[in-house]
Amino acid sequence: MARIDVREESISLDEPFLVEGLPGVGLVGKIAVDHLIEQFSMTHYANVHCEGLPRIGVYHEDDDELKAPVRLYADPERDLLALQSEVPVSGSGAPEFAACVSGWFEERAVTPIYLSGFPTEKDGSPEVYGVATGEASTHLDRAGIVPPRETGFISGPTGALLNRAVETDSDSVGLVVETDPQFPDPEAARALIQGGIGPITEIEAEVDQLVEQAEQIREQREQLAERMRQAGEDESTQAKPLGMYQ
Repeated sequence: MARIDVREESISLDEPFLVEGLPGVGLVGKIAVDHLIEQFSMTHYANVHCEGLPRIGVYHEDDDELKAPVRLYADPERDLLALQSEVPVSGSGAPEFAACVSGWFEERAVTPIYLSGFPTEKDGSPEVYGVATGEASTHLDRAGIVPPRETGFISGPTGALLNRAVETDSDSVGLVVETDPQFPDPEAARALIQGGIGPITEIEAEVDQLVEQAEQIREQREQLAERMRQAGEDESTQAKPLGMYQ
């Protein structure tokens, strides 16, 4: 049965932001969310059991506890949630997955921040753009985040989540960052945190480590990045110009 199982009922959150880290082009969302979870020592708060997710058990180095492949982490001090995923969401299961987690967000007054990469040849620091649903444009205005410069769309599971937010007129933010189309991109993940997540949530995160350890991060994430390249649009979240499809 599709559900989200809360493990830590004692944790109290008050209309938190949630940062989504599903794998996508450049792995920008996953790298950013993994970094926030580690830096803030966030607590494993809940397991996500929704349609569209593989029924597997995940284990980590030097840890004998099996984990669900998609999990929620919480930081009550910062009133922050993070969705961490070890695996892609299947294209066919993305709508069911989106309905499952979005319903839970709406019940608990969670404002999700959805992350996506825009594959391009970067010139200087990656640019970050924002879109919103419901009344969440106020967060973009407050943070000084501008909309994209051209018409386009966000595909993959994150696109399904944003489509669900449009359908239900619920509050959500979508952040799009310029990213390397072929390889894991820690620099773009840093730009997401510095230029998007941080200003919206009003948290301060140390991000120099993302660039200092860029090569190590790329090596650790390259296998997943290759899987996302092979999967194409169905499983890989990314932003694209709409003109390509007209």
